[in-house]
Amino acid sequence: MHRPLIAAALATSLCAPFAAHANEAGEAAVKARQSLMTLIAYNLGPMAQMAQGRVDYDAEVAQAAADNLYTLTRHSQERLWPEGTAHGIFEGTAARPEIWQNLEEFSNLYATLQGAAATMQGAAGDGLQALQGALGDVGGACRSCHDDFRVSD
Repeated sequence: MHRPLIAAALATSLCAPFAAHANEAGEAAVKARQSLMTLIAYNLGPMAQMAQGRVDYDAEVAQAAADNLYTLTRHSQERLWPEGTAHGIFEGTAARPEIWQNLEEFSNLYATLQGAAATMQGAAGDGLQALQGALGDVGGACRSCHDDFRVSD
């Protein structure tokens, strides 16, 4: 008579540790991808300031930032985007659910960023005009992904 109730209670108690683990894994993934994006923005900062004329162009600083950007964009994305870590489902993220509904487009946009970062790495130390030209492509890659796959602030 009470078997269904007991079975449900048992199932709930057995699943709780798995749910806690999934939540911890999701939390770690969200923190890691936000940290990666913070590092990308941190390295874009000095190059953007140079391109905008807010600071003097410095080939060594620009090249170091571009090298870092290139390396950062080569970080594997697989573990950073587990399903169930979208805005509205998982707290503390601006990632739209559309990422998981259209992974191919999302991956293609990230590949565009990787290509732009490679171009930036080759151009950053070659003068202000080269930096400015390459920075536009990086900014465009970031913007296109954020427009489609990030909740606006």
